[in-house]
Amino acid sequence: MNRAPASWYSTRPNPVLALLSLPFAAVAAARRALYAAGILASVRLPVPVVVVGNIAVGGTGKTPLVLWLARALLDAGRRPGIVSRGYGGSAAGAVEVVAASEAARVGDEPLLLARRSGVPVVVGRDRVAAARLLLARHPDRDVVISDDGLQHYRLARDFEIAVVDAARGFGNGCLLPAGPLRESVRRLAAADAIVIHGEGEPRSLDAAAARVPRYRMCLEVTGLHRVRDGAAAGTLASFVGRTWHAVAGIGHPARFFTLLRQASLDIVEHPFADHHAYVESDFRFDRPGGILMTEKDAVKCEAFVGDDAFSVEVSARIDPDLAGRVLVRLER
Repeated sequence: MNRAPASWYSTRPNPVLALLSLPFAAVAAARRALYAAGILASVRLPVPVVVVGNIAVGGTGKTPLVLWLARALLDAGRRPGIVSRGYGGSAAGAVEVVAASEAARVGDEPLLLARRSGVPVVVGRDRVAAARLLLARHPDRDVVISDDGLQHYRLARDFEIAVVDAARGFGNGCLLPAGPLRESVRRLAAADAIVIHGEGEPRSLDAAAARVPRYRMCLEVTGLHRVRDGAAAGTLASFVGRTWHAVAGIGHPARFFTLLRQASLDIVEHPFADHHAYVESDFRFDRPGGILMTEKDAVKCEAFVGDDAFSVEVSARIDPDLAGRVLVRLER
């Protein structure tokens, strides 16, 4: 995915793209209506499904939320598994992801989920096929978490969590390609919970989904690891006092850079496109310094970075009442 056009977050959308967004909006609304009416059939699994997704393209914090939810369900005695599209991966069909998988085949985010969640992960463009493979290989799983599955209506769901970026909100409010939205903001009214990532409240959220319970999410640094071998590397405080090249190929790189600056680090910013496929030459910088990158980037760089490259592990902090609400629904 390329970086978001500046017009997506301006007050005036590109007029040509605004016209092109009309058929996109019509198709999106019609597709949802057809599934709601039962004309297009959704498939219900033998176990409940919790969907984590968003209505806007780009990073909103879904991966940390999925990790948090998997841990919360494990702590409550449930046995979750995760399905994901595997964006950026080359694998055809449904494929199980393990710690030794290659990001180029299964996708960077699913590989991160497999390494950190402690639960089975399966990728596939068809979430139903992915979930069926998950349950066939791991018949003890009693709940499926669908990562980035809000628009995958073929998979019936029991609980929907929509993630909203507080800083970027809904951009200019237009659907693709004129704006960042996959569906109208009104779609949020049908969610079971909204998680707002960051401080503040996006405009138009109250009008669109006034009655949907909301939860605040923030990210905190929980570890540093050498990219080459995964060895623990202390805390960010121990990295103060030298220059670092900050590398981020995520939906919203500025969030990562802000996190490092808040820790008083001297950084040189290197934003890349979301899901960027790194090569060794990407790290030939003009000035000396170590490298700090997101975990999502690190899983693609282990083979060619040096010992002075480290990944920053972050974890979500969310009101535990959200897990309680999910569990109540699953027990119905």
